[in-house]
Amino acid sequence: MDFILNERLAAGGFDVARMHGCRILLKDEANFPWFIIVPEVPQEIEDLHQLDDETFAEVMLAVRKVSRFVEAYFHPEKLNVACIGNIVRQMHIHVVGRSTGDPAWPGVVWAFDEKRKYGEGEAEQIVGAAREFLGIV
Repeated sequence: MDFILNERLAAGGFDVARMHGCRILLKDEANFPWFIIVPEVPQEIEDLHQLDDETFAEVMLAVRKVSRFVEAYFHPEKLNVACIGNIVRQMHIHVVGRSTGDPAWPGVVWAFDEKRKYGEGEAEQIVGAAREFLGIV
């Protein structure tokens, strides 16, 4: 299987790592600590329940590790984890740290219109910290 990352997902973030059969991306949205996990599975598999048991376990391990990084690095009050895919059908899981002080609280981040890209060096610092935490360095 030749895996091709959806161009919208690729254009919207920074490459962090490949682990547990997934691509890990940092979304270019500085309002929230927001990572996207993209399992390297065939295009016709869009939802978690469609994964075989072994792949499901690997994907969930990636979700847990990324969630632990977000918790340790950003200290959010709550983690939101979702596999939605209404616009981009390629399976991907969002891991978003949320806190009462964030600009979209308590609403959803997907509907928040006041996007803010990372400034010079900000994303690189987070990506470096994530790689170190995840043991990718």
